[in-house]
Formats: sequence, C-alpha cells, structure tokens
Amino acid sequence: MKDKISIEQIKNFQKNGFLLIENFLSKTELEYWKISVENAIEKRNGIKIPGKNIKVDGNDGVNEDTEYYSKVFDQMINLWQTDNYMKEIMFDERIGKMVSKLGGFDGTRIWHDQALIKKPWANPTSWHLDTPFWSFSDRRALSIWVALDDATFQNGCLYFIPGSNHKTSFKNPGIGKNMDAIFKFYPEFSNTKPIGVPMRAGSCSFHNGLTIHGAGPNMTNLPRRAMTCAYMPDGSKFNGIQNILSDDSFANLKKGDLLNDDSQNPIIFSA
Repeated sequence: MKDKISIEQIKNFQKNGFLLIENFLSKTELEYWKISVENAIEKRNGIKIPGKNIKVDGNDGVNEDTEYYSKVFDQMINLWQTDNYMKEIMFDERIGKMVSKLGGFDGTRIWHDQALIKKPWANPTSWHLDTPFWSFSDRRALSIWVALDDATFQNGCLYFIPGSNHKTSFKNPGIGKNMDAIFKFYPEFSNTKPIGVPMRAGSCSFHNGLTIHGAGPNMTNLPRRAMTCAYMPDGSKFNGIQNILSDDSFANLKKGDLLNDDSQNPIIFSA
C-alpha cells in the first residue's frame, strides 16, 4: 500500500479539496480487495445497510424518479459490519493515518464504508456534497474512493470542482437528476472548470466532504466498481440527522452528543 503522504500532497489536498494517488494498492492487495468486496456483497443478499430492510435495487418500475436513481449506482453500506474480511480492510490503521494527515486532525473514525457499483449503461451521478447528509458537521471530514476497476471518462470516473470545499456550507442541495442543480446553491462555481480524475484499478482518490463532485454515466457494457469509506474526526458531535445511524442509536442521541460509539463508528487511528 502506498500510504506515505507528503507535505506537498497535504497542501494540494487542502487547496483543491481532492487528491489522486496512483497505484495505491499493489496487484496482490487489489485482488484481495476485489474478492473481499464481491464476497461481502454476495453475503448481504441485496440488503443495502445492516439493520434496515432496504434493498439495493428498489425500482418499482412505476415511479420515474425511483427508476432513474436505481440506475445511477448500486450502493452497499457498512460492509465492515457484516464481513470480517471487509472489517480487516476498513480498520487498516495506515489509511486512518493518511486521513488524519490530510484532514488535519488527531483521530480518525469511520463514518461509513460503501461499495459503489455503476452497472453497464448507468446514469450519471449529479454534482453533490457529502457532509450535509451526515450526522455531524465538520469541514475536515473526508472520504477515500478506491477504484476496483479502471475508472475512465467512458465508464463514469469522478469529477471535482477544485477549491469548492472552501466556500460550500452544510446546507444540503441533495442529488438531483439535473447536473446543474447544485449551481443554484453555489452560482460562483458555475463557470469553474471541473477536473476529471480517471484512474487505474488499485489507484485511489481522497476528497473533502464539502468538495463539489460527481461522476459521469457508464457508457460501456461493463460495471465500474469502487470501494469507498467516509471518515469523521474523533470528537465529532451529533447534529440531529439520522443518516446511517441505527434507529436505536438515533433514538438515544441528542444534538451535541459525541459520536463515539465504537460499534457504530469505530476509531481506526489516534495520534
């Protein structure tokens, strides 16, 4: 694993809101990740998130919006909670340390992992922000995105609006069908040139949760698979949004409480 982070990379990440690391995983590590993700997904039998009876493909064939969004990507959340191999991968302290350095905080907790699979001919992922969906509000929160297949301009690689993380807020514009919807919230970025980030399988990117980003459609007959994980700084506090929290956890929290339940949001690195 290419886990060393330079001062220059930290500066670039903090300036632009994203960072590409080529060949993050060795060939052996990539194969291990791919097999582990495939097995963990199969074990879930279509359940999107543990403890909630939500299927990955919820398309009812009638509702136009549901049909559209079901063809953006398949999403399997918190595989670490239901598969020991994924737990081993997600709990890697080296990744936690990288996150800590890039984000500028002392302790890294997992918010949630997720496998993201763009099926053949999938719709684009519209411009959006991550952090406004989450149960804490911290400008330093970030995610890793690891390509399990080559991510290309043809099959839906990521795009970023560089520097947007400095001016966006915790207001949630959502993820709509219209690619330009987010610019009604942030018109100052409507003329900013986006940066596409194709990457070979085994490479990864990190991005701040307040960086405007999206992905193109999959214009090919093969899937584009990625394994991702969102992280929060240790010490983050509950903001009242349930997001991926279990019903029991949500019911027992009040605004301002620390999100320090290791069974829900484990700490994987502490300085």
